[in-house]
Amino acid sequence: MGTTEILIIAAIVLVLFGGAAIPKFARSLGRARKEFSEGIAEGEAEGEKGKAAKKDVKKGE
Repeated sequence: MGTTEILIIAAIVLVLFGGAAIPKFARSLGRARKEFSEGIAEGEAEGEKGKAAKKDVKKGE
């Protein structure tokens, strides 16, 4: 996707939603991305805890 297409899409969004709605939309996208990243990190941390617990169980056998 080139610069021209991005500008056309931005103009259409501006016309449809107005100038006031765009910052709110961008803010909500940023929050959603942050929550998603935190969820991924939390899932990875729990996955590591699960792997460590499985290793401890295997050592006890």
